[in-house]
Amino acid sequence: MILIKNAKVLTPKGVVEENVQIEENRISSIGKSVDKSDVVINGKGKALIPGFFNTHTHAAMTLFRSYADDMILQEWLEKKIWPLEAKLDDKAVYWGTKLACVEMLKSGTVFFNDMYFFPPAVAKAAEECGIRACVSAAFFDFFNPDLLEENLKNAVKNLKEIEKYDVLRAIGPHAVYTVSLDGLKRAAEIAEEMNIFIHFHLAETEKEVLDFKKQHGNLIVRTLDEMGFLSKRLIAAHSVWLEDAEIELLAKRGVSVAHCPVSNMKLCVGKAIRYGEMKNAGVNFTIGTDGAASNNNLDMFEEMKFAALLQKFYYSDPTLMKAEEVFEAATINAARAFNLKSGVVKEGYLADLVLINLKKPYIQPEHDLVANLVYAASSGCVDTVIVDGKVVVESGYFMGDEGKEIEIMEEVAKIASKLTS
Repeated sequence: MILIKNAKVLTPKGVVEENVQIEENRISSIGKSVDKSDVVINGKGKALIPGFFNTHTHAAMTLFRSYADDMILQEWLEKKIWPLEAKLDDKAVYWGTKLACVEMLKSGTVFFNDMYFFPPAVAKAAEECGIRACVSAAFFDFFNPDLLEENLKNAVKNLKEIEKYDVLRAIGPHAVYTVSLDGLKRAAEIAEEMNIFIHFHLAETEKEVLDFKKQHGNLIVRTLDEMGFLSKRLIAAHSVWLEDAEIELLAKRGVSVAHCPVSNMKLCVGKAIRYGEMKNAGVNFTIGTDGAASNNNLDMFEEMKFAALLQKFYYSDPTLMKAEEVFEAATINAARAFNLKSGVVKEGYLADLVLINLKKPYIQPEHDLVANLVYAASSGCVDTVIVDGKVVVESGYFMGDEGKEIEIMEEVAKIASKLTS
């Protein structure tokens, strides 16, 4: 058992100064506690909040952080990223993912939804680091039927292999410009058969949308709906260039959207996501960082702030995406997308929690805790992180040991140097 004493607890009803008891992996009580705990954490001067959920990333792309910046998207991919990715192996992905896990945990993230190569290496790294994850078996077919059969077979093999790890699973057809309609339909069928999620890039750029309409004579989302691709299983990353009818369909089918504002701005996708329309339609709206090659960090504090500011600036409306809304997108909405009873500090919910050190000059005074978290805080205020009832960050250090962090960083530096040499 873990007892957190005298913290300012962010509950659904507001902030209260209470003790919080954790038994096994759940919050057993708030306010009532029996001090017979194995671990007692002094919460004085700290705020207890739900941990963040990063709903779209490519974790091992930490290997490419700041390797290629300030470039046009297609040139960036073809000349810098794809050539390096061709050199990747499971060892590189394993260590790149471990670095990402440490970075995410130290910035208050308790869950990430990943799409990358060598999914068993991703799952192994996540489990060892003690972070929740949904690991995708990504695939492309480039409209080649033979390649589709080969890559789907490999994806299913990977999905079966990662079943032994304590992670959620997803099939990851990359996007409509890299996967055929037949491939997308097959992916949806596999997700249904295996009872797993679908992780997919949707309508990130105008070119993607216009090319699809020219080829198929239809909107992307409408076509996906006609083939049965849309469902509560689907996490649709980006979803920027959508029309009203498409947004309505996403809401109707229970699709969750993963908004990645920093990556969208850095790669210049051309507009801001239509949050107001999504909110009005009832789309389950969540937030992700994308990969470190296009962000360049995995800090959900930054992502929340940029999400809110981009809406206000682009649409000239300072009331759009209030602090409470963006905070919910990063916590409870995302937990809901993955059917996890998490994302809120409440009795009976999973103990995926973060203690914030309030004695930082940039989050004082304490007029509004949520506003401070969204607009003022940074990862430097994270003191303790608890995932599934286990302490994984203590006094700001991963596993309470700076040595473990240094070992991971040194290994990644060697691998990254070899990849770029």
